[in-house]
Amino acid sequence: MIVAQAVALALALAVSVALFSRRAKFLYRLIRAGKPAARFDNVPARARAEATVVIGQSKLLQRLLPGLMHAAIFWGFLVLFPTILIAMIGAVDARATLPWLGAQGWYALLVDVFALLVLAGVVTAFVIRKVQRPPRFVGSHLGEADLILGLIAGIVISLFLWHASQIALGWNDYPASWAPLSSAIAKVLPEALLPYLERAAVWAHVLIILSFLVYLPYSKHLHIVVAAINVYFGRTRARGRIEPINFEQPEAEVRFGTARNPDMTWKQMLDTMSCTECGRCQEVCPAYNTGKPLSPKLLMMAMRDHLLSEARTPIVPNAVIDDVVWDCVTCGACVRECPVGIEHIDHIIDLRRNLVMVESRFPEEAGAMLRDVDRSSNPWGKPQADRTQWADGLGVRVLQPGDAAPDVLFWVGCAPAFDERARKAAVSTAKLLQAAEVDFAILGPREACTGDPARRMGDEYTFQRLAGENVQTLNGAGVKKIITTCPHCFNTLGNEYPDFGGAYEVVHHTEFLAGLVREG
Repeated sequence: MIVAQAVALALALAVSVALFSRRAKFLYRLIRAGKPAARFDNVPARARAEATVVIGQSKLLQRLLPGLMHAAIFWGFLVLFPTILIAMIGAVDARATLPWLGAQGWYALLVDVFALLVLAGVVTAFVIRKVQRPPRFVGSHLGEADLILGLIAGIVISLFLWHASQIALGWNDYPASWAPLSSAIAKVLPEALLPYLERAAVWAHVLIILSFLVYLPYSKHLHIVVAAINVYFGRTRARGRIEPINFEQPEAEVRFGTARNPDMTWKQMLDTMSCTECGRCQEVCPAYNTGKPLSPKLLMMAMRDHLLSEARTPIVPNAVIDDVVWDCVTCGACVRECPVGIEHIDHIIDLRRNLVMVESRFPEEAGAMLRDVDRSSNPWGKPQADRTQWADGLGVRVLQPGDAAPDVLFWVGCAPAFDERARKAAVSTAKLLQAAEVDFAILGPREACTGDPARRMGDEYTFQRLAGENVQTLNGAGVKKIITTCPHCFNTLGNEYPDFGGAYEVVHHTEFLAGLVREG
């Protein structure tokens, strides 16, 4: 009997591992073919992300009920993981176990408690999906999720039945009182069927686990395998920073965004495979919430399906329509919300880069803005000489070539300079700085657009030209500290200009003014 069961287990393991390995090899081959991505720096920060986001479930727990549901299942499986080996040993020999763990009463108690938590998590997940039906699940593969939840429930129920039948048969190597739930179930099991029930339960447990193992890499629950890896390789620098294109490389090596699957970096490919279809990104997306075609979740799903099918056609418009690419406002809410570290904005920007710089394909409004930024150094197409009109009569110092550097440079930005609606913030800030007797100045006509609008529309070349000019001006003026009222300029100057030689202390005007108040 033992030999026959050992052979059966070996065959089941061989088939399962072969099927899993075949799919894993395919996925690894896809990712290995991706373009390079520098994600091997700052190991301590990456380890902290694993500890807090993966083990601690910090992002998921920001929403209490679904967070606790997922945490119960995840932490439960961490505790129950050794029972897989214990069950495989038990499937071959009913009286054998792991002596240093399987025979310990304290572990039997942990298994009882965490198995119940997993089961509670599964029930909660079904209630959320079938009763509450939050709109964030629109477009998700709910039927597949139900199957996965059913398999998880099957794993836990079969584990309870196996332990209960062992206790009823007296085969447990620990006091039954250590496993109160299993002991309670043992009392209601039919005595005449106990030997058969014990065998059926342990084999059902093993076979469901192996089925789960095989199904994972073929399903959307692939994230169980790759999400922790994706979190580890997430950003360690500012979330608002966009990776620059190196135009100094030989032209054949320059990556002008993403047109087809092979143009993606390996991290971007990993992103698509990590999507859990939870819809948290979709729920916070301003474009989706105003009725536009863009859903960050559906974008990732479409790119994943296109990648896994090894399609050779362009991603836009074959997997993703043009409107989806251009609806994004690159606010980053999706990236902030994602519990598995997907960087949706990078995908959008790279799709735009290809459309703009390679195909010259973009909405008419975007084209007009890009022309104005390129020709006039501002999105409004206004003359640079008009940049100081907002400050008429204020007596604000305009920094001239050769002047001594001020303590603080006030970077005004295009909106306050050219848009009447945005001028109040700049005027008020200047008056407050004067009242506080801060040594500050503005660049006036020498201040050009930071290039942020062009970069986020995909015109990396124009951005880098403007960034280079601004950095040259700022460095030549000896600027060390910059304040700005514009959040876009704040991000670009502080997080992106260092890539082009512009290392400045950049402070938002609210923080700077708050500091003045604190100092009296």
